[in-house]
This record gives sequence, C-alpha cells and structure tokens, in this order.
Amino acid sequence: MAVSVVPLTPELWPAFEDLFGKQGACYGCWCTHFRLPPAVRRDNNRQRNKDHMRARVDAGPPPGLLLFEAGRADGWMQIGPRGDVPEWNNRGRASAPLEDAPAGDEGVWAISCFFVRAGARGCGHTHALVGGGIAFARAAGARVLEACPMTQSKDSRSIGLFVGSRRVFEKAGFVVVAERKVGRPLMRLVL
Repeated sequence: MAVSVVPLTPELWPAFEDLFGKQGACYGCWCTHFRLPPAVRRDNNRQRNKDHMRARVDAGPPPGLLLFEAGRADGWMQIGPRGDVPEWNNRGRASAPLEDAPAGDEGVWAISCFFVRAGARGCGHTHALVGGGIAFARAAGARVLEACPMTQSKDSRSIGLFVGSRRVFEKAGFVVVAERKVGRPLMRLVL
C-alpha cells in the first residue's frame, strides 16, 4: 500500500494525536525530550508535554513529518533546524554539534526522533520518513542533515530506537562523522 509523508501542520494535529494515543508515545513524552530541559521534563506530566507540542505545532513551521498509510497516520519523525531541539545539542550528548555544523546555523538540520504505530512497525516506514525528511530539508534550504541513531538493538521494539537505526541512515546516504558514545554515531548527509 502506498504511503505519503507530509509536514505536521495544525490541521493535521488530530492525526498526530491519534498516532501518539492517550499515553502520548514513549511514556507521555509527546516528542518533547529534546525540546525541554531535564528539570522541566521531570516536572511535566503527559498533558503539559502534549500542550507544549501542540503550541509548537500551532506556532509553526512544521516540527516534523507524519507518514500516512490508508488514510491513517502510522509514523512520525521530528526534523528541523538543530536550534529547534536545544537538548539535542548539549555538549555531553552523543548528538552534540561539531564545529563545522553549529547548532545556531539555520542550514544545519537534525532528525532527532521517530515514532511508528505498534501495528505498523517493520514495514519500512522509517526509511520512508527519512527519504521524505531529506526532501523536506532540501526544500527548506538546509545544507546539512544530521542524526544520531543506534547502531544495533536486541529488539526492534526497543524504546531506544526512538532515535532511529544506523542501518536506515546508511541506506539513505548518511555517513558517520563522529562517535562519542559506542553504538551512537553522529551521522551526516550533505544536501
């Protein structure tokens, strides 16, 4: 069945909300892990995370892409300028920026998170999302696209796979530019 990958705009919020479900995906995160400082995340609950993400979507530009199959959102990928996901840029993280691609450079983008509906996993949706993300970033004027996936996981349902799999990014043409933490390479695609 054909899939489509589109930017998450305010009118698509109901589809995003349905995808994330009552729990808010990944234990109520609502894809705020790299957007909010740890102290705020600890104090937040699912509803505050959801409200934060809703406000971000309403403010625009789109903070990511939805994958639709058969009229239902089955996948999500957070993508945009590095500066839009401040916690992804912390010096202590494996995803911290390199000197030649600083977080404040609007042309340096990041793919920081994925979420795929449980019943739709294993269908190649992350590959489709990354492909759509490359086109989305190019169209927006990005010159570099980075990711910091996992090299391997014992289980395809691993919660750690919210950052994606190295294999998916390699197939899309990304190359490793740094590996500060074993199994978590910083990968880059020059657009």
